[in-house]
Amino acid sequence: RRFWGWLNAVFNKVDYERIQAVGPDRAASEWLLRCGALVRYQGYQKWQQDYNGLPTGPLGKYKIEAINATDSCIMYRGFDYLDGLEHVTEIKLQKCIYIQDECLQRLSQTKNLQKSLLQLKIISCGNVTDKGVIALHKLTNLEYLYLSDLPGIREKETTCRILQRALPNLELELDLE
Repeated sequence: RRFWGWLNAVFNKVDYERIQAVGPDRAASEWLLRCGALVRYQGYQKWQQDYNGLPTGPLGKYKIEAINATDSCIMYRGFDYLDGLEHVTEIKLQKCIYIQDECLQRLSQTKNLQKSLLQLKIISCGNVTDKGVIALHKLTNLEYLYLSDLPGIREKETTCRILQRALPNLELELDLE
């Protein structure tokens, strides 16, 4: 168990030289796929899931539009990869054991995501609490937020009220006990 935690931390280590060399979208794609997530590029329907099948071509040709991190090992340590992404409109975090409040705070502080992110789904991430969800209020263009199976959410009504007040255009869908 300890070995997997160490290995996942290695997978999440940010390589700033790599970001410089290949651009933010390619570097983020490599990180996400290495951690078991999927990416979808702007103008494409198919999800990219094979690290070895990453598309080649001119730098900057493939822009990440969507991230599906279901069952992935992404963690806070790797979130610097998100900084340069300018076209991400949707993110799904499902069964991500390393996603906690600090990750959601970091996500909401990412300037490019504040502009581009429209849809966010957080499902079965046991370390997420009200504090992390409330932090999402900085995602000012967020149109849709789906929250499901989050046992750390204790003040559902208060949390929703705070979010709705901060983001009046947000469609908030809850499946919480």
